[in-house]
Amino acid sequence: MSWSRFRRCGAAVLLTAGLCLTPGTAGAAQTTCQDVAVPVTIGLTAQTMHGRLCVPQGARTLQVLVPGGTYTSAYWDIGHAPQTLSYRRAMNEAGIATVAVDRLGSGRSSTPLSALLGVPAQAKAVHAVVQSLRPRFDRVVLVGHSIGSAVATTVAATHRDVDGVVITGLTHRINLPGAVPVFTTLVPAVLDPRLQERGLDPGYLTTIAGSRYSSFHTPGATEAGAIEFDEATKDTVTPAETVDTVLIGSLIPVSRRITVPVMLVMGGGDANFCGPPLGADCSSADALRASEARFYAPEARLRTHVVPGYGHSLNFSPDAPDYHRAVAEWTAGIG
Repeated sequence: MSWSRFRRCGAAVLLTAGLCLTPGTAGAAQTTCQDVAVPVTIGLTAQTMHGRLCVPQGARTLQVLVPGGTYTSAYWDIGHAPQTLSYRRAMNEAGIATVAVDRLGSGRSSTPLSALLGVPAQAKAVHAVVQSLRPRFDRVVLVGHSIGSAVATTVAATHRDVDGVVITGLTHRINLPGAVPVFTTLVPAVLDPRLQERGLDPGYLTTIAGSRYSSFHTPGATEAGAIEFDEATKDTVTPAETVDTVLIGSLIPVSRRITVPVMLVMGGGDANFCGPPLGADCSSADALRASEARFYAPEARLRTHVVPGYGHSLNFSPDAPDYHRAVAEWTAGIG
């Protein structure tokens, strides 16, 4: 498909998406939300990345939100206590537009063969989303979580067409004693009663029932309703995405090629990536910056923030509003 034809197709998809109005942005302006579907070719097959675009009236900055493994776009718009936990809502109320995507193979995006879905394929799809929406905005910022952060890093380092990157839930030092137990909770999604109806191939993985808190939230305090929401909205990940994220995070400093501002946010209790003996120092924002700064170019002007006492999926933290506010302020200041 030619680039001009791709752009026409993308525009047509955007224009035909359903619209809804939701209240609540800075200055009591309305936020307009619509579903978007952006075409991308993966392994010679036509695929579609789905997203939910929400634009406050007058917004000129867009954040592209990429969830981590076994999560969908719901991670960015948590339905339990959304006034506290919804990242999407917090950004929109700050006057920042958002498009929360489902990674290929998850949510409402299409599902190619799992063997085709590593970080490079996901980055290609996210890049297509950026290109389809960039003409509408003055600035575009990538925001990732975990595997989504590896995807965002790859897009920013490879295509160099964004104005900033927010990395959450990923450092360059993996704490194997904390991370390995998470891998033991992964099983083929075809064995999960809720996901098996989607006809996924055996390479798609998900978490076993009841494991979300221990894998992604401990030692953080959270409400039962939040964990129930996490369990109810869990989705898939592929082995290639996981391996690629480990390589990008610990062996290949792709992040050194990012030449736009970067903000790094970690949960202080994230045992996957933080703490002794092998993880980054997430005890404070200053300690995190000292631990991670060498992996970024000077142009990144690395900014760090720590959500105290929470684990990997920090949007579920009771302290999430502080981190949301910090990201919104940082985004406003990178222009």
